[in-house]
Amino acid sequence: MIGFRFNNYNPLNQTPFEKLFDIFKQLLTYTSGDFNEAISWITELDKEYKLTEPGYGIGDFIQDLKDKGYIRDDAPGSGNIVITSKTEQAIRQQALEKVFGKLKKGKSGNHATRFSGSGDELSSDSRPFRFGDGLEQISMLESLKNAQVNNGIGDFIITEDDLEVKEKEHKTQTSTVLMIDISHSMILYGEDRITPAKNVAMALAELVKRKYPKDTLDIIVFGDDAWQIEVKDLPYLQVGPFHTNTVSGLELAMDLLRRRKNANKQIFMITDGKPTCIKENGRYYKNSFGLDRKILNKCLTLAQSCRRLKIPITTFMVATDPYLKEFVHDFTEANHGKAFYTSLQGLGEFIFEDFERNKKRKI
Repeated sequence: MIGFRFNNYNPLNQTPFEKLFDIFKQLLTYTSGDFNEAISWITELDKEYKLTEPGYGIGDFIQDLKDKGYIRDDAPGSGNIVITSKTEQAIRQQALEKVFGKLKKGKSGNHATRFSGSGDELSSDSRPFRFGDGLEQISMLESLKNAQVNNGIGDFIITEDDLEVKEKEHKTQTSTVLMIDISHSMILYGEDRITPAKNVAMALAELVKRKYPKDTLDIIVFGDDAWQIEVKDLPYLQVGPFHTNTVSGLELAMDLLRRRKNANKQIFMITDGKPTCIKENGRYYKNSFGLDRKILNKCLTLAQSCRRLKIPITTFMVATDPYLKEFVHDFTEANHGKAFYTSLQGLGEFIFEDFERNKKRKI
């Protein structure tokens, strides 16, 4: 008898290289892409947790990384090893799976809005046939069912009144700017806030690239100043000895979105919520003691400007101080945007849900 024999499938049945590579990618995020530091950490972890096997050591792992194109020599004879773009992409993929779960490949196009009619993709909604509807929209199953109910099955006929069509959903493209606070307060008090922010940024970038290729995503970091970074730079992102110039970040975000042709625009901002710096006439005005009214007024003015331009700002707050929450409340009210007070563990889920929700409506 011809048949099939099935073996038990164990998704965790990884090769020694795959096991070490998963850990290595996580360590690269913590070490901001420093290969030597990541290998030092994995060597120490191996001593304590026996990560390697008798026939496969850390040296074999490093050689496999070179052979597979994940690392390379920075310069001939320098002895300095750096990661490659292949590793950067692998880190983003891991972040996507970790933060958002494994997502099925999406269709080309963009996001559904609340509007229906003559659009791009068929939806689950249906309605009676109207003059001008395309034949490809007709639901034959529903139409035949209507014909049987309306005309009987003895002498079967189908009329125009029996026809039913599937609605189509309009699609919209969205331009998003993700702002990441890299001021010194993002690592104060022994709490690492920047690594979760990096993971979310990498996951969001990979999500947009795979599922919404017609969208645009720009990433901004802000400390004393604000500047745009590329997606490939995310693994190497570090917090600096900076104050928090939220105003500069918002100004750059607005400038980037002004150049985008999409009608739907939004800003996501990950911060601990305390602006402490602005720049006036080429000089920095800084105040880390409490909330400075001069700085806050500038922030609120920009929030109102974004509202007038129909650019909603969603603030993801990773601090819980009551006076900071009060500022974020005022900032959100000025923009008519949204604010989430989230733990670092829930940051990715909040951003993903809000990103998906915004794409299902016209902003």
